[in-house]
Amino acid sequence: MSIPDFQSLMLPVLKLSATGELKSSEAVRILADQLHLTEEDRSQLLLSGRQTTFVNRVSWAKAYLGMAGLVEKTRRAHFQITERGKQVLKTNPNQINIKYLQQFPEFQKNRNGSGHGATHEKLPAESGQGLTPDELLRNAAGRLEEELGSELLSRVCSAPPDFFERIIVQLLLAMGYGGSATEAGKALGRSGDGGVDGVIDQDPLGLDRIYVQAKRYGNGNTVGPSAIRDFFGSLDRFKAAKGLFVTTSSFSAAAKETAGLLSKRIVLIDGRRFTQLMIRYNVGCRVEDVVQLKKIDEDFFE
Repeated sequence: MSIPDFQSLMLPVLKLSATGELKSSEAVRILADQLHLTEEDRSQLLLSGRQTTFVNRVSWAKAYLGMAGLVEKTRRAHFQITERGKQVLKTNPNQINIKYLQQFPEFQKNRNGSGHGATHEKLPAESGQGLTPDELLRNAAGRLEEELGSELLSRVCSAPPDFFERIIVQLLLAMGYGGSATEAGKALGRSGDGGVDGVIDQDPLGLDRIYVQAKRYGNGNTVGPSAIRDFFGSLDRFKAAKGLFVTTSSFSAAAKETAGLLSKRIVLIDGRRFTQLMIRYNVGCRVEDVVQLKKIDEDFFE
């Protein structure tokens, strides 16, 4: 089964809290067992890669129940049901969600941030998405990054061919390869030189080298297996053990299979992966704004 959204987890969390004081991590384990979640479901990560989706949703379900006074924190990473929570369970509700919790003044006050009529935009679950605030924010960031990647790729494809090669130089330097920009800049742009477009030192001393093939293709013009085999032959002539094949388009399934079967290590970087790396290492883009996600410092309140 898929992972329930955080509103669907509110009632299970409340029922579980009625069994006595619980450690948050133990509650997550028990609920995952009750819901028969697979190992894949349990290990699914948020876009940040720092927390699993299920842990995040259980935490938000618990937080919303806490805002309504149905559960309470007892000590660090532990919680239990309150008297109000017990009374709610006695009514045997079919489900508990944000709409249900709005009957409690404390919830409205906590949700709005004050008791003086302050109002916020609709919470994500109220707008029908069923996402936690964390998920909504990270998904939005992911969509913005996808749009930025598309624009970067469009700019690269519309620029002169040697510009694409210079971007590869800048990216490899940003990733820690090569010596200086001047030295690395001399490495590329040698079209037809033995079938490779350039060589980048893998370390500042030049003890190891990466041979690069750069193909700026339009959208829909995929790189096939023959291009991979040609590059492999070039690596063989240079007695190179590894190569980097970068394209603005994509690789066919046969090309990927060919690269995996060859005796030399050939890393394939398609247009989407290339722009992801550009964004990650701030090549061709810059930070416009920073949003910090903060959480309670448990040590402060101990």
